[in-house]
This record gives sequence, C-alpha cells and structure tokens, in this order.
Amino acid sequence: MADTDVPPFEPGPAQYTYAALADHIALRIRAGDLNPGARLPGERDLAVEYGVAIGTIRRAVAELRKRGLVVTLAAKGTFIVEPPPAD
Repeated sequence: MADTDVPPFEPGPAQYTYAALADHIALRIRAGDLNPGARLPGERDLAVEYGVAIGTIRRAVAELRKRGLVVTLAAKGTFIVEPPPAD
C-alpha cells in the first residue's frame, strides 16, 4: 500500500468482511491511493494483501461495482472509475 492516511484494514465484528473490505478500498480511492483509470490489483494479490479468501475479494469488488467506484472489463481487469463531475 502507498503511504497515505488510510488506516490499516481491520474489519469489525458488526460488519461482513466483504463490506468492510469494500469500505476500505473505497477509502483508498478517496484518499488518492488508487487513482481513476488505475487497474485494481488482481484477486489473488488483493487476497494476499488483505489476508482474506478470494471469494471475499470477489464480493467486495462486486460491492464496489454496485457503488459505481470500479468497472470490470473481461480479460482486462478491474479499473477505478473517474468520479462524476461535481455540480
């Protein structure tokens, strides 16, 4: 991870791990650790980095897609989406 003000990933007992992971990755995006247009690391790499199962990573990435923060392109990877312009 880059040197940002994002605290380490520590899921709490009152939240599903995939949701806490999605929140943490979203925080990294907002902090500029993961920039728009950048490719999100692969599932295996994220699983190792966060110490979770690949299935948890898949659910977290699906949650990020639902939030509109990432887009997955077949055979290319998952990319951070450019935020919409402010009103």
